[in-house]
Amino acid sequence: METEALAMAQEIDFSLLALFARATLTVKLVMILLIVMSFWSWTIIVQKHLQFRKARAEAAVFDAAFWSGEPLDELYEALGADPQGASEKVFAAGMTEWRRSHRQDGALIAGAQARIDRAMDVAIARESEVLNKSLPFLATTGSTAPFIGLFGTVWGIKHAFEEIAIAQNTNLAVVAPGIAEALLATGIGLVAAIPAVVFYNKLSADSGRIVGNYESFADEFATILSRQLDTAA
Repeated sequence: METEALAMAQEIDFSLLALFARATLTVKLVMILLIVMSFWSWTIIVQKHLQFRKARAEAAVFDAAFWSGEPLDELYEALGADPQGASEKVFAAGMTEWRRSHRQDGALIAGAQARIDRAMDVAIARESEVLNKSLPFLATTGSTAPFIGLFGTVWGIKHAFEEIAIAQNTNLAVVAPGIAEALLATGIGLVAAIPAVVFYNKLSADSGRIVGNYESFADEFATILSRQLDTAA
């Protein structure tokens, strides 16, 4: 009897496609949802990697231009009305407020330093929002995918036990397929969750470092403008 059961089990197709095809509709929907979440997570990971690399490259180019000794007014004019890089936007925000803080007679309007700082802070906040966009999806995937997969597993095991009760047979050929199909949902959930958690932590740290560089530049630029404000006063 055991030999027959083993022979029947060996004839069953346990490939991933076969397990998916034999799963119940609910478990299939769970697997499809997890596959979509995993695919979208990897899309975000690749896109953010490219975006952060571009942001670092743009910041390096602008820093070289900023500290090259070129007059700030000429650098501001060269950037134009619509700067592209984040560092350029922070610089443009500060310079725009600096120019607006001068009256027609050349005197400074009171509170110029505070307004310049706020203008650059707003620019940094906007760039931070752009950098962190879509990262919450990775966090959501990392925290929910295992439980979504577990739900699929519980549902699949329930269905497997129902089939055992209907067949009134507990041999390996009856039990194994249902259990394997159920566990596949948990496996897909882990495949979706683990990269999402790892890259969420990495990308969040990278974003924090990039924003920190913007804030450091804003502080240095504010210090330069502060000296000029004190000289003008």
